[in-house]
Amino acid sequence: MGERDTQGKFRHWTSIRNISGATRYRRAKVDPANDLAFLVYLSGTTGKPKGVMLTHRNIVANTLQITAGEGPISGQPREGLPEGDSVLAFLPFFHIYGLTVILHQSFYRGVKTVVMSKFDIESWCRIVQEHKITFAYVVPPVVLQLSKHPCVDKYDLSSIRMLNSGAAPLTRELVNAVYSRIKVPVKQGYGLSETSPTTHTQPWEDWERSIGSVGTMLPNQTAKYVSAEEKEVPTGEVGELWIKGPNVFKGYLNNPEGTKNALTEDGFFKTGDVGYQDKDGIFFITDRVKELIKYKGFQVPPAELEGLLVSNPHIDDVAVLGVYKEDQATEVPLAYVKLRQGLTPSPQLEKEIMDWLASRVAHHKRLRGGVRFTEEIPKSASGKILRRMLKVKFLEEEEGKGRKAKL
Repeated sequence: MGERDTQGKFRHWTSIRNISGATRYRRAKVDPANDLAFLVYLSGTTGKPKGVMLTHRNIVANTLQITAGEGPISGQPREGLPEGDSVLAFLPFFHIYGLTVILHQSFYRGVKTVVMSKFDIESWCRIVQEHKITFAYVVPPVVLQLSKHPCVDKYDLSSIRMLNSGAAPLTRELVNAVYSRIKVPVKQGYGLSETSPTTHTQPWEDWERSIGSVGTMLPNQTAKYVSAEEKEVPTGEVGELWIKGPNVFKGYLNNPEGTKNALTEDGFFKTGDVGYQDKDGIFFITDRVKELIKYKGFQVPPAELEGLLVSNPHIDDVAVLGVYKEDQATEVPLAYVKLRQGLTPSPQLEKEIMDWLASRVAHHKRLRGGVRFTEEIPKSASGKILRRMLKVKFLEEEEGKGRKAKL
């Protein structure tokens, strides 16, 4: 059609059907448990993105799971909120985080949702102030900006009752920095594209008690942590998280081998994320199995080092990855650092950052690969660090050093 209907002929899609002469309409038969509703793609942080097949049952189940566990968000008027809650959305709806957690859940709850066409921190703060936003789903880079960006102090953000962060781990230091600055609590959730996405979230009333965790499991799921030998580990021990429930995906598009490797015969999804559960049933995620840096038999989680480094006053953003050093015959942690505005990279500053971290971590977690300065940390639309791009950058830099040495 393409043009505005100035005469108001088309009030419903059935009007188009009737005018077109297609008087017979046969409702499509849908099998909610097996028919594909959405095809979403992974971020491709470590490799080529996979197409995740999600059914109608997956999306409906997860929308209800989130609603049951998310907390007191409502579109109903109440004291102090005549229009009910309002949600600010900037995450893309083609990504599973925006699709289910914001779009489907907000519609289901009947909550007013203000959508940004493009994110920048000043516009975000301005919209919060203008629309009296009470709740927002964010990602760690936004939490980082709320803790450090100078524009934040110009706006009244007191209407926000809670922020929920997902897509990557948050540290206690960063959550505390935001709360100290703007007095807004930040809780954390956890999920994956393959689980539609949300599986865990921190309860509103416990956000402070369980800082650093991803909270408790949402209803109607089973979870366990397993060892490298795929044996379930006891409470408190570290392992890979496996999850089972009606929100677990059908499989990867045109990738039977990937599907077989990800799903067990009894329906558990192998998340690839490492963590543990404490005695109170609170879950912790420390890092991705594929991203753990293996230094001389020790496992070093990059996210832990990144969480500490972003609290350094010189650092605006950071990414840590493992690089192989032939002279040490092992992987070592290396940090790519984006400095705060006004600072100039120097060998002295590199040493200062390395020494600063060394005083705060165990011996095997030091930055033995060094610090490299960069203008930007590459990230996906959902805020995940694209380490594969940094590894390519590292290899290109090393190749350039080799060419210079030969000259």
